Amino acid sequence: QVQLVESGGGSVQVGGSLRLSCAASGLNFRDYSMGWYRQVPGREREFVAVIRYNGDEIYADSVKGRFTISRDSAKKTVNLQMNSLKPEDTAVYYCADAVKSGSTWNGRYWGQGTQVTVSS
Repeated sequence: QVQLVESGGGSVQVGGSLRLSCAASGLNFRDYSMGWYRQVPGREREFVAVIRYNGDEIYADSVKGRFTISRDSAKKTVNLQMNSLKPEDTAVYYCADAVKSGSTWNGRYWGQGTQVTVSS
């Protein structure tokens, strides 16, 4: 049974930083590309960043240069360092595996989500 558990969300002021972590179990972590996604109420969930099984990093244009995704295969964790946060980054952030579908990424296994709120 695959389990993904996020932590590290919270409230921060504009320009601040947060670090999200996701602990994975029940899957052969080294073989999976992993991603972070986010969703605002009333809007579709959107891709934020992916780190492929080989370490390649891919970012949405909206976060490029501000967010950094990383993984620790020994600990089976994937992290998202978020710097220079903006109010538009406010959302529930989800950890999931990442499968390329056309021009986008989507997940099959999802965590429960963690709230990030950026206030001005």
